[in-house]
Amino acid sequence: MLLVLYAALIGAATAFAFEPTAWWPLIFVAFAAILDLLTRTTRLSTALAIGWAFGFGQFVVGLNWIATAFTFQSAMPPSLGWAAVALLSVYLAVYPAIATGLAWRFWREDKVSLLLILAGAWAVTEWLRGTLFTGFPWNPVAAALVPTPLITLSALSGTYGLSAVAILLGGAVWLEVYRKWLPMVVIFGLTTLGWLLPSSAVPADPLAILNVRVVQPNIGQEDKWRPGADAEASARLASLSGTPTQEPRLLFWPEAAVTMPMQDSRPAGRAAAAAEVARAAALLGPDDVLLTGGLAVNSADGMRVDSATNSVFAIGPGGRVIGRYDKAHLVPYGEYLPMRPVLSSIGLARLTPGDMDFAAGPGPRTIDVGGHWGKIGFQLCYEMIFSGRVVDQVHRPAFVFNPSNDAWFGRWGPPQHLAQARLRAAEEGLPVIRATPTGISAVIDAHGTVVKELPWRTAGVIDAVLPPHSNAGTMFSRVGNLLPIIFGLLLIAGGIVLGRRRR
Repeated sequence: MLLVLYAALIGAATAFAFEPTAWWPLIFVAFAAILDLLTRTTRLSTALAIGWAFGFGQFVVGLNWIATAFTFQSAMPPSLGWAAVALLSVYLAVYPAIATGLAWRFWREDKVSLLLILAGAWAVTEWLRGTLFTGFPWNPVAAALVPTPLITLSALSGTYGLSAVAILLGGAVWLEVYRKWLPMVVIFGLTTLGWLLPSSAVPADPLAILNVRVVQPNIGQEDKWRPGADAEASARLASLSGTPTQEPRLLFWPEAAVTMPMQDSRPAGRAAAAAEVARAAALLGPDDVLLTGGLAVNSADGMRVDSATNSVFAIGPGGRVIGRYDKAHLVPYGEYLPMRPVLSSIGLARLTPGDMDFAAGPGPRTIDVGGHWGKIGFQLCYEMIFSGRVVDQVHRPAFVFNPSNDAWFGRWGPPQHLAQARLRAAEEGLPVIRATPTGISAVIDAHGTVVKELPWRTAGVIDAVLPPHSNAGTMFSRVGNLLPIIFGLLLIAGGIVLGRRRR
């Protein structure tokens, strides 16, 4: 029981390895400690409990931002937010439990074997966490390494492979305590080699100098839906967007920057939707393009609203809608209520206003906006956390636009979300541009480095040159999550074989 309590405390401490505190060395110390705890238990049930307690401690602290979202929902008490965090953590902790259980079950009394199996199992179970039941891969172990040069490894290993590398490095420290020098040298050597390879294997294809402006209006969630807020938000967006210049501009507005529908299939709503598009287009010069979050409303009979999509609109001069991307990976309880008949009957509701669930789009899409800008990929808010599922590889874009509304998620959510956007940029070898209403908005280059950013709760703009991208892509962009899964399975198999030989 004491070992399980230690694991919970270690997990809670590990939450501070991630943003916004970013005390990333804690991740290595934590896994060194978990490995040591596993060697001290004599039962599989305890090994499972160690992993579960570690995961629960980490998630219940690290996901505290979810509770903040409930403070904006009048239909449910804010205290329900912490209950939601705890219940979600109970489920998410199952995956670390599987990893520690597998490691203990097959390690055969050899410490190197235990380390290899744990690292491999962790990579595979993180992938499962991001896949099963719509997936929730928030704060993978790799996210703690985003502030370090090791982020470039994700171009080869992907996020889940980088998580395994983090555990191997923590295990190397643990093995050194037991004077096992050779594994430590091998692990650090291979990590250094892998770190050097991606940076030289991603050739930059310089584009013409293209000017981008990211607008962050600092409109809080508490103000977004109050009467009169729409006109105030429009005025602020217009002021920050500035006036056209002689140089072509690409303007970026956040998710749901325009709260009224920008497309409406109902005859009664078409004029109002067209007026919203025209109001935004009035800010554009002859060569400018605006990318903004907005809503599209669909009706089969022309009267009743059947569905709506959370979308990004590409708008050109004169109010021409060049293209539209519809969000595909919707947020449970935010954009739709799972098992609606059951949950609504007991008083549960969506966190966002409205009773109708959003409709899902078809998935990653590249839109060619023409002119100076070419092909652009889109991922709306939450979609950006899903490794390997952010780009249409058949029609590879020059960069990915990730509008988001992180105003729901307090102080911890936005920097954690930014860290995962940086992982996607490094994995795919593509720049990422984030526009959010309250921050953190950023321009990220193809190696995952933040070129420019706007702090949380600050109104302003980012004026930058669009970073170059890799035409060829990275190894991960070509193969996807098959790479980290194979890596994880090889580590597990290698650990089992090594343990049997040593025995």
